[in-house]
Amino acid sequence: MKNISSSIQVIDRAMVLVGLLSRAPGPLNLTRLAEQAGLHTASAHRILGALMAHGLVEKTGAGEYDLGVRWLEVGNRLRARLNIRQVAMPAMQQLAEATGETVNLIVRRGDEAVYVERVSGGQTMIQVVQVVGAHAPLHVTAVGKIFLSEDSASGVMGYAERTGLPAYTSNTLTTLERLDAELAAIRQAQLAYDREEAELGVACIGAPIRDAEGKLVAGLSISAPADRHKPGWVEALKKAAAQTGTALGYLVDA
Repeated sequence: MKNISSSIQVIDRAMVLVGLLSRAPGPLNLTRLAEQAGLHTASAHRILGALMAHGLVEKTGAGEYDLGVRWLEVGNRLRARLNIRQVAMPAMQQLAEATGETVNLIVRRGDEAVYVERVSGGQTMIQVVQVVGAHAPLHVTAVGKIFLSEDSASGVMGYAERTGLPAYTSNTLTTLERLDAELAAIRQAQLAYDREEAELGVACIGAPIRDAEGKLVAGLSISAPADRHKPGWVEALKKAAAQTGTALGYLVDA
């Protein structure tokens, strides 16, 4: 039992050292690490040596310590196992509860936006419900336009040529000029709107979800009757999307 307790104590101390290195703006020397961890220099040196043997810590040319590249492998394996639907669900549930409306998780598949998950709010009146698995052209949905806003000018032109920008309602953006102007605004705001462009009477607001590399991987949207939208939803939606991105490893600039 004594050996087990001793081993747990060593692991605990090792994680304290790893935590200090992960929060530091750069490498740290042994004396400072030991001091901040509340350890004797000899103990810190011994534990750091063990961490170095496993590639979790490395020593710089100046004799300071930093995190090792092994953490990249660990992080990549973890991200590979993350399921965007599972990761997004807590934020979606909170958002649906806060707004009382339907919250959608949407990904891109070629020239279409695909609804891969949804959570219905508590609104007892008419609700907008998008069936999981449903899809729509990118230019008629809020999140779809976010995906288009990440494309190059030639990419957007190619989309317009392939699809012909068909009209679903009188509000649909059917010219490249209008679409380009809308995408420019989305890039600036990192927020998009569907102003009854897919269906009259139904409006959506969408925000991007980015992974650890900053890549746009999905988007969240709130769907509701157009006359029920509230300005306060913007910040709640952005927060939910950011929360999901953080869970995927995305670091938002302060």
